[in-house]
Amino acid sequence: MNRALPAVRLRVPTDEDAFAWHRVFADPEVMEFHGGNAAELSAYEELTARQRRHDAERGFCLWSIVDDSGDVVGFTGAQPWPHAWGPAGEIEIGWRLGRAHWGRGYATAAAEETLERLRAAGVPHVVAMVDARNARSIAVTRRLGMRLKETFTTPSSEREGHCYRLDL
Repeated sequence: MNRALPAVRLRVPTDEDAFAWHRVFADPEVMEFHGGNAAELSAYEELTARQRRHDAERGFCLWSIVDDSGDVVGFTGAQPWPHAWGPAGEIEIGWRLGRAHWGRGYATAAAEETLERLRAAGVPHVVAMVDARNARSIAVTRRLGMRLKETFTTPSSEREGHCYRLDL
């Protein structure tokens, strides 16, 4: 990569991070490829609790991304693919950032740290499920060295999606 990536710190999400995730993701642009609308606070409370369980049981989860000032700017990490369709049984890597933090390298830096942690946990490969129109996330998959494995149609939105894969 030609530019230096920002320093990021990943941490297991706290109860308070549910509020931070709710705040930074309450933007239609951020949620464009995730249903379009911001989730209720209770959804983030459940999600952060589930991530704490994943970390305790598996050694990885969707971690909160914390910037140099100590602010939560989004999440990145991995979890088992949660749906019956798609790459059932696979570990999916993912990321989501608040709009104010786009274009600064946070997603790539945090995803690279995630890959290191997954390698250390013995995960053999990961997938990334990305809406085919999400050019920013597709660019991150390329920077990580992921390759397009298959194209699919999502059952709920009937949109075209891509499944990228990377052997660790």
